[in-house]
Amino acid sequence: MNDSHAEISSPPEEIPDHRWPSPCETVPLKQSPRLRSGATYLVHRSGSLYVVSENYSYKTDPYYLILSRELNGERVYPDSRSVLDAYIVPVCLDRASRAGIPVTDCIISQSCGKVPAVLYGLNYFSCSSGYAVVQSMDSAKEVIRHITNSGKYPFCCQPLRKGDEVVKAHAVFGHVHGYGEDLSRYAELLFTEFHLPLVTMVWIHADGEYRLSSLTPTRYSALSPREKSLLRVYLSDQEFL
Repeated sequence: MNDSHAEISSPPEEIPDHRWPSPCETVPLKQSPRLRSGATYLVHRSGSLYVVSENYSYKTDPYYLILSRELNGERVYPDSRSVLDAYIVPVCLDRASRAGIPVTDCIISQSCGKVPAVLYGLNYFSCSSGYAVVQSMDSAKEVIRHITNSGKYPFCCQPLRKGDEVVKAHAVFGHVHGYGEDLSRYAELLFTEFHLPLVTMVWIHADGEYRLSSLTPTRYSALSPREKSLLRVYLSDQEFL
């Protein structure tokens, strides 16, 4: 990671307004290279620096980039605390709930609970994107053995109700398309809370209602053409690392 060429800016006097106009209403998109897997981009908006990356997990290059900018006194988003909290499912759900976002029930356990359910590992090496949807106790036992390293670590269980389905949606700077007004509002609230420029939101959906299950990293290649275009608008005039 080399960001020695990046300009260091002092923190703004006021917290910037994140309620930006729709990117489609901004200046036309300049010609930019395709989104490269593993690339990190720096976006300056309203006196703040936004780090755009596929993964902000602890001990990744983007995480240390954020940490180094914070130590230099910059106002950088997402901040190092938020990226850690976002990928730890129980912590993420607690913060999201406090921000007014409906969340699913989350049980931390070391033994099999109810099925069907969504299971997440909580060990040091786990990632929220590695969740599993289990329908039977037999399949749950095998998943739990794997995500707990044969019982050495606890796991997170989110029981599913009849009619529940797991839905994934990508949010780009708090914008999501094609999922209705409620999910669009929740995406904006999540951006205000965690400031993740690019994130996959995992939801439990039933009868038109959504409950947050987790936030996970997002590959550029997983984005739809419309989502890629939206991200490129924000990346106009970016610094490339």
